[in-house]
Amino acid sequence: MKLGLIAGNGRFPFLLLDAARAQGLAVVVAAIREETDPEVDRRAAADNRITVHWLSLGELSRLIEIFQKAGISKAVMAGQVKHKQIFSSIRPDWRLAKLLLNLRTRNTDMLLGAVAKVLGDEGIELMSSTSFLEPLLAQEGVLTARAPDGEERKNIDYGLAVARAVAGFDIGQTVVVAAQACVAVEAMEGTDAATLERRLTVVKVAKPGQDMRFDVPVIGITTVETMIRAGASCLSVEAGRTLLFDRDSLLERAAQAGIAVVASARGG
Repeated sequence: MKLGLIAGNGRFPFLLLDAARAQGLAVVVAAIREETDPEVDRRAAADNRITVHWLSLGELSRLIEIFQKAGISKAVMAGQVKHKQIFSSIRPDWRLAKLLLNLRTRNTDMLLGAVAKVLGDEGIELMSSTSFLEPLLAQEGVLTARAPDGEERKNIDYGLAVARAVAGFDIGQTVVVAAQACVAVEAMEGTDAATLERRLTVVKVAKPGQDMRFDVPVIGITTVETMIRAGASCLSVEAGRTLLFDRDSLLERAAQAGIAVVASARGG
């Protein structure tokens, strides 16, 4: 079987690529010029079952053509495409331009959902981006030796309510809380840029009705390092809906810094 991979930025595409290859799948990568790390070409040079095609944001027709010529019937999206890139830097081809004109709401979920439908109509099923990475999903409970203290628990409860409300408007999925007050909200700049103050609790959630085919919440070592620089003391994510990259290193670094990491169930 061949798998199609629509690769955005960061390490996510490479983790998925490794997982797919470990299952013996050949992978056809649609690499986005504005986002994908050129390292993908080196991976392909070292493995003849990986094929890379470069295309720009907006080339939806070419994406379909690449996958159809390769006999791809199943594909995944992995890696972030910056929201501001999608809506300010994009040069749509005729197919994507038509799709954009028909969007009821101009947001990322609507756009990617519409792209997924177009792919499906062309015989290409867009699968969950966690299909090959289930072991990386956060499991419910405290993930570090130190559990959140009473003040941090109050911040988490407050932050979860605020973050879910914010995520419902597709503004962002992360808030930063101090003394049960929201001091920063993630917008298009991403989680790492939202951590601005001292002695903080960072709360990251999935969107209501999160489509696991794209834009899945991700936490990595960079998030923890940013929290350390900001003096943040606690990180809360949603169990079963957040990917933890470099899980062991991430939790070890958090523990060294005295940061409590907890994965909360969707209900609270």
